[in-house]
Amino acid sequence: MKGGLVTPSKFLPSHSSFESIRKQAKKLVRLFATGNPDALARVHAHLPAPNLPLALRDAQLVLAREYGFAGWQDLRAAVLRQEGAGLEWAAAEAERAIHDNSVERLTQLVQDYPALLSWRGDSGESLLRFATGSFGDSGDPYRERMFTRLECAEFLLDAGAIANPAIWEDAIRARSMGVLQLLSRKGVLPRTLDVLTALGDENGVRECLAESAAAAVTHAFLTACGFQHNPVAALLLNRLIEFDPALGERVGRLRGRSRLIDYLAEHPVYESPWRTVVMNELIAAMRGNNMEEFNRWLQQEPNLLSESDAVGLIGIAAYNDWGPFIARLIELHPGLKVKRPPSPALLYALEYGNAHLLPLLTQIWPLPDDLPHAAGVGDFARVRGWFDEAGRPRLGSLSQHHPANNPGTLQNLHWMPPNAQHVLDVALAWACMNRQLEIAAFLVERGANVNTNWSTHEPASILHECAIRGNYEAAQFLIDRGIDMTIRDYRWNGTAEGWAIHAYAL
Repeated sequence: MKGGLVTPSKFLPSHSSFESIRKQAKKLVRLFATGNPDALARVHAHLPAPNLPLALRDAQLVLAREYGFAGWQDLRAAVLRQEGAGLEWAAAEAERAIHDNSVERLTQLVQDYPALLSWRGDSGESLLRFATGSFGDSGDPYRERMFTRLECAEFLLDAGAIANPAIWEDAIRARSMGVLQLLSRKGVLPRTLDVLTALGDENGVRECLAESAAAAVTHAFLTACGFQHNPVAALLLNRLIEFDPALGERVGRLRGRSRLIDYLAEHPVYESPWRTVVMNELIAAMRGNNMEEFNRWLQQEPNLLSESDAVGLIGIAAYNDWGPFIARLIELHPGLKVKRPPSPALLYALEYGNAHLLPLLTQIWPLPDDLPHAAGVGDFARVRGWFDEAGRPRLGSLSQHHPANNPGTLQNLHWMPPNAQHVLDVALAWACMNRQLEIAAFLVERGANVNTNWSTHEPASILHECAIRGNYEAAQFLIDRGIDMTIRDYRWNGTAEGWAIHAYAL
């Protein structure tokens, strides 16, 4: 069973061409439009409620499932593999080889397709950036091994891949010391203040200080703290206090400069040292449900919390279910209701099962009118409105619906290009996460896939998310409807049961 989703109803010929497969999908669209009984049966076998008129992408999905693949991209890759051609296919295969840390497979692909070394994706991505990039913080060796692929990166560099500034900027941001050390050994790093700081080169930093402006020194200081290069951090902090004597007075509140450095080494950083302290203390107060401490910091530093900081804190509160603090931040910043700055807060609330926060959040951001949002908030009447009398989706413009209008989600889940099935599957996911199980059942009956690889970050399954968040009612709903319990997540290669065990251990 390819792709972990469906059993094939027919088998892919050994000498298929991608062009012939594309023509099969187009033919299915034409036959379906004429009411051909065989075409109708084929489509309804895999899409019980297809959107009309049948879109080519939905016909492609049907064809892929007939051949036993999870989706069109999987079928496309298999056919191109048979053809032994196509740089885009080779890039997709190379990314998979890098993810699997298979230098042998990557070497073979580069030998067969030398252009891979200079290949750029639609968003400017490269194989070297894929090997060195970190989806999350890599501040310790274990996490760096999970997020980066240093052996593959070294092979690519030796083969002639060019490292551009985005590579080391990503590594500095993610605290990927192994990546930086690799780039340093290969002689591709510039001797800038940020790079020298990240490497812990105290003499190099000292040489740069005289010509570095306050903003550059500030950024370097935070970098030094993040990498726990304390002597370098002390050197930079002394210079910062020369620029801003008021910072020295504030440092006294934390009982000295070394205490500030230790504090910043242990917490996420913001634009400046003291803003980092304030923001982290506010987050700690929210985590501890300590409104008194939260207000104390706000009153003590009223000029440091900008509207953008407030929006960031609201987003954090949305996925952690800290409603009273959202209300307090809105009270302090009523202008947000007028300005409505961009924020993922609504998305966080629905993805993490906190739809009950929507009455607070919609004071600032109106609820989008689409199927997933209606499902997540439990608006059954609106959910029904997205289907016709026969139970077929009538979504209108796909771009009206999440995730088709959210490039970040599509990229994280590897859902390119988006299709109607993705919309149905996210609607199912949000209904499950927010315990709207009648709506979830309605969606499954109309073609939503319980085995979708949706997750809040990288591909996994709805059951993975329910398991780690203790959403047992929705987990049972999915199990009762036959979800594949062997699905493994993209990053950690764990099943939903493994995620549940991990959550219990926490």
